[in-house]
This record gives sequence, C-alpha cells and structure tokens, in this order.
Amino acid sequence: MPTLDATRIAATARRTCRWTVGGRVQGVGFRPFVYRLAQRFNITGWVMNRGGAVEVLAQGTDAALAAFAVALMRDAPPLAQPQIMATAAAGNEPLDGFRILASLGAPAYVHVPPDHFACDDCLAEIADPRNRRYRYPFINCTQCGPRYTLIARLPYDRPNTAMAGFALCPQCAAEYADPGDRRFHAEPIACTVCGPRLAFWDGGDKAFDDDALGAAIAALRAGKIVAVKGVGGYHLMCDAADSDTVNRLRARKKRPHKPLAVMFPRDLAALRRAADLTAQHEQMLRSPLRPIVLVPKRTNAGLAPEIAPGVGDLGAMLPYSPLHHLLLAGFGKPLVATSGNVSGEPVLTDNAEAEQRLGPVADAFLHHDRPILRPADDPVYRVVAGKARPLRLGRGNAPLELTLPFTLARPMLALGGHLKNTVALAWDDRVVISPHLGDMDTPRGLALLRQAAADLQTLYGVRAETILCDAHPRYATTKLARQFGLPVRHIFHHEAHASALCGEAAPDGDCLVFAWDGAGYGRDGTIWGGEALIGAPGRWQRVASIRPFALIGGDRAAREPWRNALSLCWEAGRDGPANIRTAGPFLRHAWERKLNCPTTTSIGRLFDAAAALLGVASETSYEGQAASQLEAVAADDAASIDLPLTRRPDGLWQSDWGPLLDALQDDRIGTATRAGLFHATLAAMLLAQARVFRASHGVTRLGLTGGVFQNRLLCERIVRDAALDGFTVLMAGRIPCNDAGLSFGQIVEASARR
Repeated sequence: MPTLDATRIAATARRTCRWTVGGRVQGVGFRPFVYRLAQRFNITGWVMNRGGAVEVLAQGTDAALAAFAVALMRDAPPLAQPQIMATAAAGNEPLDGFRILASLGAPAYVHVPPDHFACDDCLAEIADPRNRRYRYPFINCTQCGPRYTLIARLPYDRPNTAMAGFALCPQCAAEYADPGDRRFHAEPIACTVCGPRLAFWDGGDKAFDDDALGAAIAALRAGKIVAVKGVGGYHLMCDAADSDTVNRLRARKKRPHKPLAVMFPRDLAALRRAADLTAQHEQMLRSPLRPIVLVPKRTNAGLAPEIAPGVGDLGAMLPYSPLHHLLLAGFGKPLVATSGNVSGEPVLTDNAEAEQRLGPVADAFLHHDRPILRPADDPVYRVVAGKARPLRLGRGNAPLELTLPFTLARPMLALGGHLKNTVALAWDDRVVISPHLGDMDTPRGLALLRQAAADLQTLYGVRAETILCDAHPRYATTKLARQFGLPVRHIFHHEAHASALCGEAAPDGDCLVFAWDGAGYGRDGTIWGGEALIGAPGRWQRVASIRPFALIGGDRAAREPWRNALSLCWEAGRDGPANIRTAGPFLRHAWERKLNCPTTTSIGRLFDAAAALLGVASETSYEGQAASQLEAVAADDAASIDLPLTRRPDGLWQSDWGPLLDALQDDRIGTATRAGLFHATLAAMLLAQARVFRASHGVTRLGLTGGVFQNRLLCERIVRDAALDGFTVLMAGRIPCNDAGLSFGQIVEASARR
C-alpha cells in the first residue's frame, strides 16, 4: 500500500477503533512497533499488554485506520506472528498523542516467547569500538536476546524477569523510553554500567568483564576445558581440534562415544572444510533458531576424530549469543560446545551448582550473574527426505505452541515417556510443548519435569484437570502422575507416537502409521517397537508387526547389542556367530526358560542385532549408537531381500526377519553392502505390509514415526520407493519423531478418545 499523505489524513473526520492482537506478540518488540506505526499514520490512542494479548486503541481517519490495520499485520517485527483476534468500534472522545500504557494481567491469550539469537544490529555494535556496548556480552534489543529462560511471569515487563535486579543506568533508561530507539521497551536491555557481568575462575584469582573473557580464551588456547554459562545453561567448551583435550573431556564426563556438538565461527569457512553442507543445512544453521544441525562430516578436516567417532554426521552450530560470538571471534577456531551436565541429566544453570557438579570435568568456569530461571538445551535438527526435522526441542523453538484441530473441554497436562522427555500443556484449542527435559531416570530429571509442568501452568495461567502419562507401569513418569492428585489417563506408547504424527499433519481420513522404535509398552504387555497401526487418533488398530524375539537380560539388551544378535540366532535355531561374545551356558539357560528375557518386536533392537552381527557395534554407551554406526557404514544403493509376510491366527500380519541372518553373516559380502542391504530390506518390508492394507483398507497414506525414523538412509529409501508405488508418506516436521513427541501425542490421543 502506498504511503499516505499525513496532512490530508489529519484534515478529515476521525473515528476510534479497538483491536485485540494475539499470537506471538510478547517479547518481540510489538508494542514499540505499534507506537512507531501510529506516528507514521497520524494515529492517536494507546497500546498495552493485556494478559498476553496486545490491545490497541487507535483514533484516526477511515483511510488511516485502514492502512494502520493492514500494516499492523504486514509490517510486524520479523520475530512476531500476530493475529487479529477482535475488532470493535470505540467512543470518539478526542485522544491526544499515542502512548504505551502499563500492562494489565489476565491469562486468556498468553504466548511465551522462546529465546532469540543475537541480531545483526547488536553484533555490529559489539564489534564497533566507538559504541558504548563494544564487546559487551549481554547486548540485546527488541529483536533479540533471551526470553523464555528469564521470564518469571507474564505480562512480559522488566520487573517480571530475571533482569528485575539490574536497575537501568541513565543512558539505558533513556533508550528504553525513546520511541525512536531500537531498544524502546526492550525488557532485557543492559550495558557495561548497569547490566550483568562476566566472571572467570580457574581456582585462583577471579577475573571480571572483558578480562574474564580474555582469560577464558587463553584457557581454551592452553588446552583447558571451560564451563561457559550461556543463555539456557552451561556448555563444556574446549578446542575442537585438540584430540588430547577432547579425550580428557570424554573421560571426565564419562561420555566415551556419544558425539559432541561443535560451535563454528559464523562465516562458515571452517564448517565448510569440516562438512559437506547443502543449501538446506546452511539455511537451518543460519535460521533464527540457531540449532545444532547434523551435517555429513568430512575426514581430515582439522577436527579431532574423537568428536563424533563411528558416525557419519557432525553436530554443528553457529554462535547465537553475544558471548558466543565474542568467544569464537577471539579463539578463531571451532570449539566443542557440549551440554554442561552430568550425562543423562538436565543442563546446569546455577553458578554454584555448576562448580560443584562440573568441578570434576571443567578446568575453569566462565560465569555470569544474569539468573537463568529455567534451563533450555540447544535444539537439534537433521535434514531427512528434503526437510530439516527436529530431533530435540530447546532454546529458540520451545516452548513450542501448536493449534489443535479440536477444542478441549478441560485442560490436560501430559508427562511424556521416559527418554528424551518433554511435557505438554493443552487447553481450549492450544497445546504448548516444553523444551527437552532429558531422561527421567535421575532425581534432577524428575525435578526438572516437575518444574516445567509448574512453569507452563503458571506462565499461561492454566491449571490442568487431567494428567496423561505412558501406559508403562514402571516408568518414573507413570509413578509421578499419581502424585498430582488429579485423574490420570494412561496412553499406550505407540498410539501416542501415531497420534503425534497425525496431530501435526492433520490428514483427512485414515492412515497406516508405522511406529518403529527401541521400546514401548504394548497392549499385550510385551515390548513393542515394530508396529503398523491403522486408523486415526482415538481408534488405532495394530495390524502388522515383526516376528518377536527375546531381550536377553531385559534392559541390558539395549546397551549390549551382542545380546540381541544371539537372541535372533537362537530364535532361528542356529548357534551364535564366532564374533559374538557369550556369557556361557547360563545365558542360554536363561533364554530357554525366559528368565529376564521379555519378548519384543522392536526394530531398534533389530538394528542393534544387525550392528553386532556385522561387527560394527557389540556394546554401546548411548541410546541409538549401534543404529547410527550401522547407518554410517551402509551403502545407499544396496539391493533388498524379500522377507516372508504371513497372517497369524489372531489376524495380525507378521514379517519374519529370519532370512536376514544368512545375508548379514555372509562374509563374502562387504560390510557396507550388508549394512545397506539391511536398510533396504526394512524399507521393502514396510512397503510389503503397506500393500496388504492398501488392498484390504484402501489406505494410500503412510506415516513414519518413532525413533528409528531419525535414520536418514532408511527414511529416504522408504519415501523414494513409496512414491514409485503410489503411496504418500507423512513425516513429522515440527514435532520430534522420537520420544520427545510423546507428550504431544498423548494430548491428541486422549482428546480423540473422549
């Protein structure tokens, strides 16, 4: 729309209109934007926060108000996602000027913003020696900086944040009050005079501010491990090219194999030397989320080989906070930036607790005194089948809010599962999913889940009336659910997976969803993990699976793939191969008598068995290791073999993995070919099952969900072959397909069952 002549607008009759604007309008500079827009169109009135929405009272001519309304949506700040919720005429008493009024609290339309990366304007200022915020590591404005991790309560005003204890200096106060300034009503505004400070400590004297930054960089150059406090918690950082330091970090953290994330300088030159980047990778790396992106790694690219041993991808990210930019610019090379925690626990946020718990790992600490009110680990993405897909929600994209395709009668709180957990709060037609909380087998993990559940309800002003949890009777979250004193509903694991996918994709009609993962409690009391479910949320029917086998040693089978290889061999009536270790006759005795050998149909454990049979991985130290290493060595053009598909007397179709054993143990075939054959055969097995139900039920939409479908090679083979066979494939694009999506799926499934 062309710019209007302000003189002509002012000369005509004026009327008054009131708008209520919802969506993402908190923490994104929306009120200052409205103020500037009012000046542009000669509008008088006011703007204010009211319970999470923004209310605008605007007086002007018909033409000015029409133009103002269009610009309110079209020209909104880049981080905003506004929606007009209500429009009404108001009284025409003359209004003088335009003001930003104090916020009023009411919980109806709250939207909590995630944390934002440092914008280009702020980065230019910290690099400018003439600027008063030169090299200040906590610079921010209305378009960048922390949000979720520092908001104590809404409305989003400075007194309601972790910045309440930092009184503004005169210069910052002037910027905060100046409508023409980029920091007009930027709530976390700060500078070297009045804002947070850095402190470096390595057991000796402490250094502060820029000296602290310099000392941290010197420590990193000296081969030390430095615990660095960031936006949502601590990172453990060290030189990514120094094998000795990386190995020392692994030994101290007791993390022998799991890949370590690496933070690269923002110009991408070093990253392009280390990885084969596509345009999609670069776009995701530079996106406002600034996530960790799994990228195909190169060999001999200047990084320590111990960073990601045995796998094909490197977890890469760019600096996202001003402190990270200063560290990377000063160090000049990539830095390991792994979560500052004890393995399996949530990332640490408190200075004293970090020193206590990370003291055995870190040589030094780079602290700051801006409180982190709740942790937010880094989000993780992988490009699969042409799209960047989340593997972990975190800083930058959580809390994640979605609109439900239905309206709830009562609010619900879903506690998720056991691994990679999140919680979800749902009410009306809204659902909010927490950042990654970690595994629920530690006291800190459960404590963080409790905090996240309480925080979501407090921030959004919603009280859950029903608790949802996994159906597994021994999950810690299942036991915790009973402690809320509310009605509890148990949702079966794979039905939650299927409903999470359909809740996001919202397909019209029934789907055939393949829920493949490592373990989930099934309706028959066994451990499922290779299921085909037909239907829709609230009415799933298990229609296909794989030949069951025993988990020798129960939970130990998930950490020792050789046990699964033995189980398959014994189930098929053959001896275990020579390269598979055994525990003597006692193990065979236990298997024969089903002592601590629960039955499973897990594709995840099938991957483990294949990795052990090929000599790729016999023992593992992290979840999914064997499958990741098997994918890394697999040829992507291997042929498949046919697996028998038969129908059991109870009507369940079942694929038999038996013929895979001969192929996997054929030493005349190279390891890469056999690993590729395994992936190709699973893809062919899935499509063989799909054809049965296309013939019997007419389904042509296939869904892929569960942790197995984090595997890029498998997914892309399925998507390609399914398209050639006339199927459409649905995959998650905003919700992780792994167990991080269970909380959302529990909401969708429970709601549909009503």
